[in-house]
Amino acid sequence: MNSSTGRTRPASPLTRPVTRTTGPAPRLPWPPLLALGTATLVMVTAEMLPTAVLVPMSEGLGVAESRIGQLVAAWALTVVVASIPLTRVTRRLDRRALILTGLAVVAASSFVTATSPTYEIAFAARLAGAAAVGLLWATANAHVADLVPGEILGPAVAVLLGGATFGLVLGTPAARLVADLWGWRSAFAMLGAGALLTLALVRWTVPAQPRKVPEVRAVDGVRAPLTPILAVTGLVGMLLVGFYGTYTFITRLGEPAAGIVPGGMSGLLLAFGVASALGVAAAGRVRGHATWLAVAGAATALALFALHWADRSPVGVAVVIGLGLVTGALPPLAQTEILQRAGEAHRDLAAVLIPVVFNGGIAVGAAVASLLVAQHGTWALPGPAALTAAVAALGLWVVRRRPGP
Repeated sequence: MNSSTGRTRPASPLTRPVTRTTGPAPRLPWPPLLALGTATLVMVTAEMLPTAVLVPMSEGLGVAESRIGQLVAAWALTVVVASIPLTRVTRRLDRRALILTGLAVVAASSFVTATSPTYEIAFAARLAGAAAVGLLWATANAHVADLVPGEILGPAVAVLLGGATFGLVLGTPAARLVADLWGWRSAFAMLGAGALLTLALVRWTVPAQPRKVPEVRAVDGVRAPLTPILAVTGLVGMLLVGFYGTYTFITRLGEPAAGIVPGGMSGLLLAFGVASALGVAAAGRVRGHATWLAVAGAATALALFALHWADRSPVGVAVVIGLGLVTGALPPLAQTEILQRAGEAHRDLAAVLIPVVFNGGIAVGAAVASLLVAQHGTWALPGPAALTAAVAALGLWVVRRRPGP
């Protein structure tokens, strides 16, 4: 009240109470997310399948094991080279249609590989599948961002990446089991059938949405510096070179250990995949991702070096499981650190860098490892791989002190 006039004074905008309305918390759209997660399972299985059938595939095609390792390297390199231009060319097309097309190409690539009479035809089929997967990764990640609001984007992406983890936990061991029972060609045929089933699942559950072209903008007029982002990305790539170069030949390195594991090599790969899933779960519960990324890198270097003693069966089982545990934590820790350092201003750049650096690490690692194995044999891998991972881990420990935005 105004004491002189008796009239009520209107409330100031600065003192007027604010009424906030809250709606129900957004929920994850589980059917489409699980369908897209299944697509990532197919993609990871397709990429790593030659590592699971390394020996029988080399014998079936009449080539050295190192050349089968090159199939993994060529796949990853194709993803690196093809992802960005294919994404730019198709950026105005419907995302679901792109996902369906990509899965169809992966299925065709798998069936051609399964029936290939020569290594060269299998190689060409793998290149076509790799180009499709490069587009699939970029499109699936972007489509998830369209499906959910920002506050639940993190859990949605976790569901998507969970499919990739199950590609190691289930896809690769299952393919090895099929190869042991009916031959390596049956494993690729199974992959093709799985891709077609996933295509139908995506068609029935994932809604079609128009493509949204995001605008890259600075936050409060300030952009996060690019140098720390690129430094972390490069060091992560170096770490992955050490790991994936060795993992390409894990079925050969793990042969002594597989002899005492129920199910043989498929059982050992299953144990590796389960350990990787535990590593993913552990990484999702930690804080201070920069520090833990460096710690996981150092642990990876130690596990790779310990492969020197993997020819002693009980030790080999422990080393392979330990390697799965520490390397399972690497992808979520690395992806979180890169995205956090990028901030909103460089988020689109980070989204492109992540699949490029992971597949670049696979390509370089598998290529260098194949050359090393061709000249010096499989057991020459652990030392150089461990040294590469140790240098990368040291670099990550140093740059962890550079704050993000």
